[in-house]
Amino acid sequence: MLYLDHAATTELRPEAWKAMGDMREDFGNPSGVHAISRSAKNRLEADRERAAELIGASRASEIVFTAGGTEADNLAITGAALASDSPAHVVTSAIEHKAVLESAAFVETVGGRATIVGVDKHGLVDPAAVVSAVEPDTAVVSVMVANNETGALQPIAEIAQAVHAAHPGVLVHADAVQAFVSEPVTVSKLGVDLLSLAAHKFGGPKGVGLLYVRDGVRLEPVVHGGSQEQGRRAGTHNPMGVAGMVAAMEATVTERSGFRERVSEIRRSFEDTLAGLVPGLRINGPVDGRLVQHSHLGFPGHTSETLLIRFDQAGLAAAAGSACQSGAVEVSHVLAAMGMGEQEAAESVRFSFGWTSVASEAELACKIIGEVLEDLS
Repeated sequence: MLYLDHAATTELRPEAWKAMGDMREDFGNPSGVHAISRSAKNRLEADRERAAELIGASRASEIVFTAGGTEADNLAITGAALASDSPAHVVTSAIEHKAVLESAAFVETVGGRATIVGVDKHGLVDPAAVVSAVEPDTAVVSVMVANNETGALQPIAEIAQAVHAAHPGVLVHADAVQAFVSEPVTVSKLGVDLLSLAAHKFGGPKGVGLLYVRDGVRLEPVVHGGSQEQGRRAGTHNPMGVAGMVAAMEATVTERSGFRERVSEIRRSFEDTLAGLVPGLRINGPVDGRLVQHSHLGFPGHTSETLLIRFDQAGLAAAAGSACQSGAVEVSHVLAAMGMGEQEAAESVRFSFGWTSVASEAELACKIIGEVLEDLS
């Protein structure tokens, strides 16, 4: 199977496999007091320090380990809102991951409010519109670094600076889940107070992620139980998963420059070849200013449902949008927010490349796509 759905999940990096295998002897519960637990705890805290370094955090204590990006987003949005002194207001954008949008909706069910800022036809958020949506009771603003469907890069550093300048005390959260593999994600340069990552998007294991929480930021836990993670996230730690994530983070940061160069050329060749094969082929989102690994395309006259079935039968794995939307019959909320009609949205397919991608895969994908379209014509 030719895999072009790396935005959904990635193959485990060998560095992650090794780091997790090295944890066989450190099986103890890090919350215990005996030597076996202390060994696991020491490894966990060493990985916390390294994770902080890799995203430019000033303190290891600013890293909260979670069960993935969804939990990290939930803790950032809901946790900030519930920690507010009054029923809180949340500001976010219309193209956010459902983990953010549903968290904002939950805040409304407990007496808070949410404002959803729209985007332009390219799926880009206007910093001025975000700032104007902030109100005196706003607890947190959440805008993603890059969209998980189109790959559109958002002006998060500009948004954070503008919000903090106009409304000191309002927190800014960024979902960097899709961006970390190819973008220089550092909290100091982005200027955010909260930032989410998920390991499986950059070659780490599933079921583990992190939330950066700037020192001094108050969050109400959304997972209740023990006092792990300084009381911010209850539950027995996953040292093996954390080890795999941090090893994958290190490999990603080390290889990022080469990844960008290699994958941008693969995508360019892929899209140029398809443009010659598919009359009216559309790029959804900005042509430039998107993640190098994303190619969200419109195929006029062909529904994504039909195309994905036929691609799969021919040995090509792709997606219609977010993996969290699999099986959904409604139009992607991202494409709808961009002003795209139902027919155009239904003709759209997302191809995404990853750390294992090579040029020959793009060539083979174009061949398969061309054969499928010819067969359907």
